[in-house]
Amino acid sequence: MAKHAVLFDLDDTLLWDDRSVKEAFEATCQAAAAATGVEPDALEEAVRREARALYESYETFPFTKMIGINPFEGLWAPFREGEQEEFRKLESLAPGYRKAAWTQGLKALGVDNEELGAILAEQFPAERRSRPIVYEETFRVLDALKGKYKLLLLTNGSPDLQREKLAGVPELLPYFDHIIISGEFGQGKPAAAIFQHALDRLGIETEHGIMVGDKLTTDILGANTIGMTSVWINRHGAVRNDEIIPTHEIKHLEELLQLLEL
Repeated sequence: MAKHAVLFDLDDTLLWDDRSVKEAFEATCQAAAAATGVEPDALEEAVRREARALYESYETFPFTKMIGINPFEGLWAPFREGEQEEFRKLESLAPGYRKAAWTQGLKALGVDNEELGAILAEQFPAERRSRPIVYEETFRVLDALKGKYKLLLLTNGSPDLQREKLAGVPELLPYFDHIIISGEFGQGKPAAAIFQHALDRLGIETEHGIMVGDKLTTDILGANTIGMTSVWINRHGAVRNDEIIPTHEIKHLEELLQLLEL
């Protein structure tokens, strides 16, 4: 496989974001349980449900969907960066959104306590920030690739939040020649434009790049759209249909090295 560059997604490809969010929810919901007696898992489910519904009700939702910022990132993102006007709206909305998601989640379980909702809305971001979790194989793979390939990080999200995630794992940044964040570029994966921008930054043709990511609908679809080799990391045995077909499917990041014949 004659490749010159490897493009990586960040969340749930190199960083274990799902686990960080899950553990933050668990810790925050345990605090709520101690205060009220609610069942922690039921509260997490309720808050996630309320957060999604609120998030989708805002006028900013089409923008956040296009950039690739999910409702649970909204529960801890400050949204202070980004040139688009929508980021200023999100910055204004975020505190109320966080409080409402937790307050309404409690209310769904019969606890009408706005003050506690406000406390939990502040605890969750602190819990999430304290958990920058990296997959155990991430650095082994990057060590094997560094110096042999150009490396680029292509991530959807709010600029300040994605930088904060990277700052939480400072050893990660030096591996990459370029970092592209959708909120800075103005479009998110799977838009062909952001993939083409990545190739332009690397100075390579489509056939010389390979995209590695965990999401079919963003990482794989976008790479496929411009004809770039795509590698879907499917750690949890998800079943896909034939709408989006990756060039390669792997279960563990280190399998990428075999594909590249390292």
